[in-house]
Amino acid sequence: MRTVALFITCLADQFYPRVGVAVTKVLEKLDCRVEFPKDQTCCGQPFFNNGFEKEARRLAQRMEDIFAGYEYVVTPSGSCCAMLRQHHGGAMGKKTYEFSEFLSGILGFEFSSVQLPRPQSLVYHYTCHLRNLGIGDRSGQTLGRIGNIKLLPLDRADQCCGFGGTFAVQYPAISGAIAEDKARCIAASGAPTLICDDAGCAMNISGMCHRKNIPIRVMHTAELLAEAMGLDTSRW
Repeated sequence: MRTVALFITCLADQFYPRVGVAVTKVLEKLDCRVEFPKDQTCCGQPFFNNGFEKEARRLAQRMEDIFAGYEYVVTPSGSCCAMLRQHHGGAMGKKTYEFSEFLSGILGFEFSSVQLPRPQSLVYHYTCHLRNLGIGDRSGQTLGRIGNIKLLPLDRADQCCGFGGTFAVQYPAISGAIAEDKARCIAASGAPTLICDDAGCAMNISGMCHRKNIPIRVMHTAELLAEAMGLDTSRW
């Protein structure tokens, strides 16, 4: 049994706590012991993105100290994983994995071993930071192996959703235009469900779809897998 520390991230903690529950229950189903260091906070990404590298390093080092006793750290966010691995480095960066990456690369989990209770069609938005991690759209492709899933093509799938962390706040007109184009592509796909593995992107895309009256259910891969495994993510 592997012991895994869950790094939940700020946005998932505040806006998508059910994703953290799903990550935990899926990992436990796959014979992992999941622990949650309660002192964890931000990894420093917002500071880093705005040029405050000293402050970012301080937060990242704090995370390094808090997670020092763990061999594996798993997070549902590609962007926070990229921050720790690419920009902070150190021991924390080397042992931090994005959720799907950990399942495939460390646990050797076969997505084809599970299936949803009924057929579903979906599209996948792979985030910019997954490319930075060298994952690209592999996470989306593996979802097509789950039983009862029809993975539909998404036009301009490699295009950013416009969130970009504080970019959306600093340049709202540009960010909004990009998000609106992404929403149009999602609507054109005809899929009722979008899988998105980063809370910031999920929040940005779902918000634009809501404003444009585009009916779409936005889910994380962990939630989809929990559903396929018959796990209840409504409570601990």
